Amino acid sequence: MDFDKLAIGTDIEEIERFSNKTLEQDEKFLRKIYTPAELEYCFKDKQSASHLCARYCAKEAVVKALSQFEISDVFYGDIEILNHENNSPYCIIKKYPNIEIKVSLSHSKTYATATVLCFYGIN
Repeated sequence: MDFDKLAIGTDIEEIERFSNKTLEQDEKFLRKIYTPAELEYCFKDKQSASHLCARYCAKEAVVKALSQFEISDVFYGDIEILNHENNSPYCIIKKYPNIEIKVSLSHSKTYATATVLCFYGIN
């Protein structure tokens, strides 16, 4: 494997930072960071802060990993963290379809974390 085409990123955040976020009060902030599909997923149950925080961590981890490829034109709103039917997360960056991203999310009562592996141009 060509390790120049592999990057890793990780992030951890306190869920409390997201505990008071609502679409009604924080719409501008939330829509800057999250896609409509992400917001729909995050606010569909009472664990919205955990979901928002975990996705924020994933986006931050992606940005960190992409910096290893000297890519700096991807912002949080460009990164979409969705779920497969089996509920496992996956990541899409539409402006870089040649980057494959594997993502792992986790959270406890107080923290959320994400780790990503990015594969750039591997076929």
